[in-house]
Amino acid sequence: MSEVITDVPATALPDWAERYAVPAREAYRRTLLDLARLDPRIFCVDSDMGGLEDGFGQELPDQYVNVGIAEANLMGVSAGLAHSGLLPYANTISSFAASRAAEQVKIDVAGNNLPVRIVVTHAGVSAGHYGPTHHALEDIALIRPLPHMTVVVPCDAAETEAAVRATADLPGPLFLRLGRARTPLVNTEPYEFRVGEARLLREGDDVTLVASGPYPVVMALEAADLLAQQGCSARVLNMHTIKPLDVAALGRAARETGGLVTVEDHVRVGGLGAAVCEAVAEDHPCPVRRIGVPDAYLDFVADERSLLEHAGVSPERIAEAACDIVRRRG
Repeated sequence: MSEVITDVPATALPDWAERYAVPAREAYRRTLLDLARLDPRIFCVDSDMGGLEDGFGQELPDQYVNVGIAEANLMGVSAGLAHSGLLPYANTISSFAASRAAEQVKIDVAGNNLPVRIVVTHAGVSAGHYGPTHHALEDIALIRPLPHMTVVVPCDAAETEAAVRATADLPGPLFLRLGRARTPLVNTEPYEFRVGEARLLREGDDVTLVASGPYPVVMALEAADLLAQQGCSARVLNMHTIKPLDVAALGRAARETGGLVTVEDHVRVGGLGAAVCEAVAEDHPCPVRRIGVPDAYLDFVADERSLLEHAGVSPERIAEAACDIVRRRG
């Protein structure tokens, strides 16, 4: 099982937590460099993100190219590299990849089923300090329908490293969705990350909380604690892979508990909640409550958790939705 490690001085943390007391994007960059040292096919394709040129670019200049702030070109170049037998990692901000370069992702990458790893940061409201122009609250809805695409949303830095390693040999395109700043550490020990296989974080029989992404997973665990105080047993699933979705785990949850509550750093349309509803409606109909950002712009500046809570994504709202399911079940 896993528990949340909250922010404490790194000197007070064990070696595992100290290694992963970093932003997920830093864990990704470190892991990418480790893999590229061993595999000359791996290319880092940068869009002037800042930081990659100092680490990856300096050590492996022959496996690094910076196309500048030109996201459509980023995808086209990456597709060309992949078509020639290389394994490009295209780096940009999520709102730019899903919106600005949407046609190139659709046609050049997904349309040709090429092994381009689109690694995005500043997903959801993690770039809240920049305001709503940099929110990426619809990116999964735009990317998930594309054929051949795998969509992975790690919950912390440790899972980010595990996901990067597990998808290194993925035959088709990947959309790896990361935040910006350091978030609480959920995973306290190594585990085998498997694409398309949800991770059970808590056992429970009354209701299931299905979460994806750093703060949604943290909040789901916090909500499970609130529910336990009320005598309600909540199962918690970390749905780190949005596509392919772990339909088997959802089916078990639908049969064995009273219903599902989904939690995401995304609008309620087209993301995790929508994917879960699609899955259970076909084979295991059950009550589903979706906790996500409503159909409105968050037109102010704040940190990631504050923005989510303002939008109604909070442990309290999750617990309320879970209690509603249990109460209706009767």
